[in-house]
Amino acid sequence: MNIASNVARRAETDTDRAALRLGDDSVSYGRLDGDTARVAGLLHDRGVKPGDRVGIMLPNTPEFALVYYGVLRAGGVVVPMNPLLKAREVSYYLTDSEARLMFGWQAFAGEAQAGAKQADAEAIVVEPGGFADVLASGQPADETVDRAGDDTAVILYTSGTTGQPKGAELTHANLLRNAEITQSDLIGLIPEDVIFGGLPLFHAFGQTCTLNTAVAAGACLTLLPRFDAAQALRILAEHRVTVFAGVPTMFSALLHRPDRDGYDVSRLRLCFSGGAAMPVEVLRSFEEAFGCVVLEGYGLSETSPVVSFNHPDRERKPGSIGTPITGVEMRIVDDSDTEVPPGGTGEIVVRGHNVMKGYWRRPDATAAAIRDGWFHTGDVGRVDEDGYFSIVDRKKDLIIRGGYNVYPREIEEVMHEHPAVAEVAVIGLPHADLGEEVGAAVALKPGAVATPDELRDHVKGQVAAYKYPRRVWIVDALPKNATGKIMKREIVPPEPEER
Repeated sequence: MNIASNVARRAETDTDRAALRLGDDSVSYGRLDGDTARVAGLLHDRGVKPGDRVGIMLPNTPEFALVYYGVLRAGGVVVPMNPLLKAREVSYYLTDSEARLMFGWQAFAGEAQAGAKQADAEAIVVEPGGFADVLASGQPADETVDRAGDDTAVILYTSGTTGQPKGAELTHANLLRNAEITQSDLIGLIPEDVIFGGLPLFHAFGQTCTLNTAVAAGACLTLLPRFDAAQALRILAEHRVTVFAGVPTMFSALLHRPDRDGYDVSRLRLCFSGGAAMPVEVLRSFEEAFGCVVLEGYGLSETSPVVSFNHPDRERKPGSIGTPITGVEMRIVDDSDTEVPPGGTGEIVVRGHNVMKGYWRRPDATAAAIRDGWFHTGDVGRVDEDGYFSIVDRKKDLIIRGGYNVYPREIEEVMHEHPAVAEVAVIGLPHADLGEEVGAAVALKPGAVATPDELRDHVKGQVAAYKYPRRVWIVDALPKNATGKIMKREIVPPEPEER
């Protein structure tokens, strides 16, 4: 078993079909297969053996796919890294994973090389357009190294809010099964499809749901190295994209482009969202504006990542993360791990073929996260009588105001219903008497006008008195990570004005 075998399989049946596209350039499945064999040969020459870790610090370009599948083809373990990491962070990833070799993009070569040096590792610089010459000099390794299903394929470092990142070990069986179910059961992806590749490939969502899923289906993945709404619209139109995968902030950015009607996106048949909760108002407005169905799902790095989905052949419930995918179980449990009845809130726990092997060399962290076979997600949710799950909030995002629980997502949903609001993040603010107070940072739609008092009153009239945000402030934009997820811990409220 080896997830890289999908490349060779597709090269046999779809040799000349485009596998990857970046701008006007494309890479066929035949070339992808040949180049991954050359990467594997290069790794053999460098002494990389099956099970050895190899770092990849590349943006969304064809080279990412070549190296990713080349490492796997050689039997190695991929350690994906954000290209924007600094030397100290690169050193941590390489040292913790014990990777002795990494590939770094030319534009970020300085940090990659400095970090590799600190970790006593080698950095191979990948130059756009010049990598082919490097590969041509080596002997291809035509055979794909066979791996066991429970052998680690990828170590994904989680961007935890506290402490150092932990490496989630995803196996070949984890990734193969997750991509297969996403392709066949959820998207119905076929070779004629073109899938939008704007999600970072170093992240679980982009890696499984766009790259691995596209290759499994023999479809084309059209890449965007850094998400920009204007560029994304051009790609959707010019490359005749049929499937769009994104996080909620991407949908919101496309929706609020004033020139969106100038692009022909009529080929778009399906969109799916993950990575964070999708505001219901954004979902409905996007479907109306773009004339396609948006399906919301749920997953984590530790679950390969897909856990549940609003399945295309079943009832869809906007605001819900749907039902578990094939072979996966979900439960809502209280603090003593006792299952909570439908309608009650508790922590979402997951069991199935998608759950990671464990955290790399962190047995204590693994034992804390996986108990009696159930992975504890840290997300607060509920399930209804029909078995549909909903995210209430992150356990760590919960605001306790004067002893009352306030779930930020609930308040964000209400705020999103105001016509001037583009994005909002509700956070807890320290309070001497109440413990925490509710605050809201709001970014307005282009050209929209609203005052903090107006936004506060909009929420105040629709929720219990203890829930509405006493402090509301307007920002130009909310801080986001590389996947487009809003980073609440980086939001700094302005100093309160004297009254």
